[in-house]
Order: sequence, then structure tokens, then C-alpha cells
Amino acid sequence: MTDDLDLLAVNTIRTLSMDAVQAAQSGHPGTPMALAPLAYTLYTRHLAHNPADPGWPDRDRFVLSAGHASMLLYSVLHLTGYDLTLEDLRNFRQLHSRTPGHPESFVGTPGVETTTGPLGQGLGNAVGMAIAERLLADRFNRDGHNIVDHRTWAIVSDGDMMEGVASEASSLAGHLGLERLIVCYDNNGITIDGPTELSLTGEDVAGRYEAYGWRTLAIEDPNDIAEIDTVLKEAATPDGRPTFVRVRTVIGFGSPNKAGTAAAHGAPLGTDEVAATKQVLGWEPTDAFAVPPQALEHADQRPRGAQLQLEWQRSFEGYRAEFGTLAAEFERLMDGRLPGDWDRDLPTFETGTKQATRKTSGAVINALAPKVPELVGGSADLASSNNTTIRDGGDISRGDYAGRNINYGVREHAMGAIMNGMVLHRGVRPFGGTFMIFTDYLRPSLRLACLSGLPVIYVMTHDSIGLGEDGPTHQPIEHLAALRAIPNLHVLRPADARETVGAWRHAVGRTDGPTLLALTRQDVPVLDRTDAGEVASGAYIVVDADDDEVPDVVLAATGSEVSVAVDAATVLAERDVTARVVSMPSWELFDQQDEDYQDSVLPADVPVLSVEAATTFGWSRWADDHIGIDHFGASAPGGVLFETFGFTAETVAEAALELLED
Repeated sequence: MTDDLDLLAVNTIRTLSMDAVQAAQSGHPGTPMALAPLAYTLYTRHLAHNPADPGWPDRDRFVLSAGHASMLLYSVLHLTGYDLTLEDLRNFRQLHSRTPGHPESFVGTPGVETTTGPLGQGLGNAVGMAIAERLLADRFNRDGHNIVDHRTWAIVSDGDMMEGVASEASSLAGHLGLERLIVCYDNNGITIDGPTELSLTGEDVAGRYEAYGWRTLAIEDPNDIAEIDTVLKEAATPDGRPTFVRVRTVIGFGSPNKAGTAAAHGAPLGTDEVAATKQVLGWEPTDAFAVPPQALEHADQRPRGAQLQLEWQRSFEGYRAEFGTLAAEFERLMDGRLPGDWDRDLPTFETGTKQATRKTSGAVINALAPKVPELVGGSADLASSNNTTIRDGGDISRGDYAGRNINYGVREHAMGAIMNGMVLHRGVRPFGGTFMIFTDYLRPSLRLACLSGLPVIYVMTHDSIGLGEDGPTHQPIEHLAALRAIPNLHVLRPADARETVGAWRHAVGRTDGPTLLALTRQDVPVLDRTDAGEVASGAYIVVDADDDEVPDVVLAATGSEVSVAVDAATVLAERDVTARVVSMPSWELFDQQDEDYQDSVLPADVPVLSVEAATTFGWSRWADDHIGIDHFGASAPGGVLFETFGFTAETVAEAALELLED
């Protein structure tokens, strides 16, 4: 049953969604119309939230994975008392509005927890939020003081269920028994091209989730507030499993001519159909963006939210009185502040020693772990190769969330989305590893981290043809160029152990976006003049002419090829050619330096030869000629491949001499 005021509020959500899409002449009205009763019931009876303070630490998190239905979220936020005005709704999908076409966490819309749109990503984020909640609960809850005690709710669509990232993330969530994760599946049977039967038949989605280890429930009447309330109440009662709630809705509910069809999905209903639908809903057809005062008053969640937050705050004050140090640590984590002196006493390395930068990275991780307790790591089934394990950190597992190592399995795509969710939750700083070639498998999640400014850390090893025998399927010759093309991603390819320390220092210290470390499988020598502190400049001189003499040529290199360039400079010196060697661990950081510094490293009147075991694409910005590999690699030992493809001191020296002759 649904009473009159509930129905009035639900229909307000529907009409606001129709009107905003119609005004923008762009958007997705049908899903908000179908899901209005579910979203209304969730926000007014089950979600622990406070519209007056959307960021209080122990609120429930809500993720609209079906981000195309953004007007559902915006309408509910407006109706329940968030600082989202009717003017904001009128500006739906307009430039610089707080109501963009898909929810964006970085534009400052109150109540929007994450950036969704690419289907499946939001579900992965929700899994990450649920993991973060369990990690923090295990660490901080004491003696009945449950200061971390909230749920993560998500609404997903048929399209989300088709994306591979959703399957990956859901499988891991079931394995970990994330009982405070509740996913509501809008099973309306419609996608943009038409009925889901065009591409999906014979699959029992709820059965699939049972196989993943989820509890599955169903809402049979999506318009019955009482039934929705009962099922959500059961879903919120933990039983050791995440919960999957199937809701079979009718897209475009109320529309006389478009309900249940793809015509209600990805386009405005049209002026006449909006008017006809409003008549069906008992609304004045000519009133756009009408919000009855009784609906606003009835749906307002500020009093309830204030009471929920006050109760939590009182509990936290009692916690502080008994566990002052833990309380201060909790506040530090939720504020995103690093501990004092977190980067002191990191490993040091002697010149001439040899070590793979992936191995150095592992040593740095374990030096940081005791000082940065929020650091949590994992790998896509490659921890022993990526060196991402926090020693004595323990593994996170079902019912035991005290560990600091996450076994993602062979699920790179989910790992990326989950790490984004962990950062968005706050209180956790995740890093995740795989082979660099498999950045292709997590690129959508990585891109969203860049877009949203999330300080995720990617530990990408086996960074070039130097990995050797696994062959061209595993040798990432084009990936540096592809990654450098993504705005707001800092790609750091350290030359040796010292620069690896500097790369980690930058990655942990960064707060406005993600950092990717490209690390070697093979050993590389610790060079004479590399410096962890110089990594932050992006590029610096490691070999230069004596007495400030202007060099004849500059050899600019990254990663393992810096040592090749250093040896080439020695060969050139024997031929009376003065070469400067520049280590360039990060194009992005070098680009941030002022012009004077850039000119001091790469003088405008001195020819530059780049040396990198990757495609030469993009190097023309910095160099006049290139030693690179603009074709796929081969299966052979790494040293053989370096020699075969020209990454030797002699080949680099010859190329430098040819450049000087041009």
C-alpha cells in the first residue's frame, strides 16, 4: 500500500525528472520514473544520511551505478532537503551546473558520492566503499562503540549487469562476505536499442548472484511502498552475505504511449507525452518543475538526519573520552591528512648495486606501511611478481577485515573500480598492482580516477620489452604513450632504486589525482647521481659536461634506459663528444616546472635524443630524434631484446652522432 502523501512525493520525483530532461532536450527520463518509489522509500526510511551535512563520517553511502538516471538522484536530493535547488534542476545538463548529465563527485553536488556513467563502474565503487567500511570498523570499533557502522547501497541497471566489471566486483564481494552492501537491480528489460532479449536471454541474473555468494531478494510490485519498505528492511539486516534485490520495473511508468519501451530510455518524452503522462499521474499538465509544498514537507529528511548524526556524534564523544588516540587517528584519516614524518627513514641504496625497481618498490611499501597505516594494497593475482605484499599485514578475508592485503584475483577491471570506491569512502589509501600491459584491463577505472581527482596508486611492473621471455603479448610498448595521454595521471618511470623511493614519496603525498609507477622486472644499476628528491621535478641532469660546459647533445631517457644513456655518454666522450644525460621519470611533473627550469635541463639550442624502450609517440615534444620501439616485441631474454632492438650504449651513441651530423 502507498498513502497519498507518499504517492505525491513519488510523483514529484517523476515529474521533476520528466521536466528536467524535457527542458534540457537531453537525458533519460524513463528510469527515474520507474524507480521513483524505490529511491523515495530508500531515502526516507532506510538510508542513514543528513541532508544538512552530506559528508558526516558514518553516513550510509549511496551509489547510482545507473548514472544515466541522474535525474532520479537529483530529484530525490532536492525533495529530501539537500542544498540542490529547483534552479539547479532547471539547469540539468547545462554548462557549469551542479546537475550534470551523469553524477560527478567532483562538481560539488551535495549527496553525490561518486562519478558514475560508464556502466558497472558504480557497482565496483560500491564494493570498494563496503570494503573500506569493514576495514575501518575492524580497526576502530571498540567495546560497543561502533563509530563505523554504516551500509553501502547501490542501484544498478540491466546494462550494469552486462558489463564485465560488475561481474568481477560482485564475485569478489560475495567471496569477502560484504554483508553491509545492498544492491538493488532495476530489471526493466530495456536498453537503448530495445528489449534486453535482443542480446540477453536465458540468464538468471539473481541466480548468478546466488552463485557468487549473495543473498537474493525480490520486490514484485515496484510501486508498492509497503512492500519496498519490507524488503529493504530485510536487506539491511546482515546475514553474512551482500544482498541483491531484484526490482522488476516498467520504464517510463505512467507514460501512456512510451512506458515499457526503449523510447522512454534515452531521450525526452516530448511535450505532448509529458503532458499526457502528468494527466495520468494526476498532475497539472502545464506546470513545469512543480513541487507541492506538502511533498517537500513530507519528504524532508533534515530532522531525521540531524538526529541520526547527533546520536553518532554523542557516541563518538564517548569513544573519544575512552579511546582518545584512536579517535584522533580516525579524524586524521577521514580528513585525509598524512601522519607527521611519514616519509622519513625510507630505504637508501649504494651506487653500483643492482635491483629491479619492482623489488625496490616492495621494500618502500614495507617501509611506509608502519608509518602510513591507511595504506592498503593488493594485486590482480600477481603480488609475488609486483612485490605489493605488506609483510605481516595479513590478508582481508570473509569475516576478517584486519588485514592490509587484498587478493583481487585475476580481476584488474574490478580492482581499479574498487580502489576508486575505497578512496571516495575516505579513511583508506589503496594501491593495486598488475603487469603494465594489463592497464588496458583497468583503464576505464583509471580514467575515472583521473577525472575525479582520486589519489589511487597503481603499481605497474614488467614495464617494457625488458621483461623478456613472456613475449610481445606481455610487453607494453605502447602503454606509456597511452597513459601519458590521460589528463591528471602522473606516470612515473624511475631509473633505479633511488628514483623509485622518490616516485613512492610523490604518489603517497599526492592528493589531487592518481599516480602510476612503471617498474622493471629486470635488475637495473643504482646510478651515481640519481636522487629521490629530484623525481618531483620530473626531469633532471644525471651526467653533464665539466665546468658548466654546454653539451654537444642531450640524451633524455626514462626507466631502465637511463643506465644505457649513461653508458652511451661514456662512449661519446671517447669520441670527443660531450653528452648530457637527463633522467626524465615523469613528463607530467616536468611539464609543471617553469620554463627557466625546463630550459636549464633541455637547452633549446642543443639537440636532444630520447631513449625509451617504448613507442616514440609523443617524444617529439621534448626531443629531436628517438631511440624507441615502434613495433611489437618478441619472445626472448630481456637482454637479448635490448641488444636486438638497439637499446645499447653503442647504438645510442651512433644515433647521437648521426643527430649531430644532421
